[in-house]
Amino acid sequence: MVRRIDVTGSDGVRLAAWEFADPPKGRADEASAPGVLLLHGLMGRATHWAATARWLSERYRPVGLDQRGHGRSEKPEGGPYTRDAYVDDVERAVEQLGLGPVILVGHAMGALTAWQFAAKRPDLVRALVICDMRASAPGAASQREWSGWLDSWPLPFATLAEVRKWFGEDDPWVERPNPARGEFFAEVMAEGDDGWRPVFSRRQMLESRATWVLDAHWEELAQVRCPTLVLRGIEGQLGRAEAQEMVRVLPQGQYAEIPDAGHLAHYDRPDAWRAAVEPFLDQLAGPAPEHPEHGRS
Repeated sequence: MVRRIDVTGSDGVRLAAWEFADPPKGRADEASAPGVLLLHGLMGRATHWAATARWLSERYRPVGLDQRGHGRSEKPEGGPYTRDAYVDDVERAVEQLGLGPVILVGHAMGALTAWQFAAKRPDLVRALVICDMRASAPGAASQREWSGWLDSWPLPFATLAEVRKWFGEDDPWVERPNPARGEFFAEVMAEGDDGWRPVFSRRQMLESRATWVLDAHWEELAQVRCPTLVLRGIEGQLGRAEAQEMVRVLPQGQYAEIPDAGHLAHYDRPDAWRAAVEPFLDQLAGPAPEHPEHGRS
């Protein structure tokens, strides 16, 4: 069972948070269970964390957040879709949901939001899992490639089966058939009068990406003081050398990788993802440390 909780984000934007309730027997009472906030990547939504939330709910209070412009959250026409807006949304969500000190689990853009928030509010963050997000700048060429790729989508799709087939097989960016990728994108489609289209705006996605694609984020990463796992799929976008340098920069960094997994490691290899993440979380057993400081160090 999943319960929606409405959160008010920065600038009054309405955000949809999803608490994965009715956990298996044996979990601690909600009041004492450590909070986990799950942050999807660009174009994602909270439901992409369903498999992760199921096993987390045995010991934690997992909540997925549809970030602004995504899922069931508000998609303000004029934004803003800046880094500050995304980070401020997380701050308000953690406070309103009573999750702090929280364990943040982020994928791609959600991972960047997570570590920027951890740098800003160390008092509210207990630990961090970074999945397949680079600290270096992808660059302007990457943004142009993304724009062209979004233009190539054969919208609208007549059926969800066509969505699954195109993103899982026919998309030029797919090197080999990947049914999980097709399912991933099927979850972010909604049916309209003319067929199936994404629940997000192409323009807003490019606007969101433009706010971080031209900049490196090493300085903020180095300010993250809590235990942090840097995790990558072997075939993902984060290379091993850069991932290990991220670990070196982090005061309490650890490294893990998932074989036979790409950018969507948490989604297309859920068992291997759990095997990589769970041992890191096990190290956090015990009371959360206190962080009296508030703000950047």
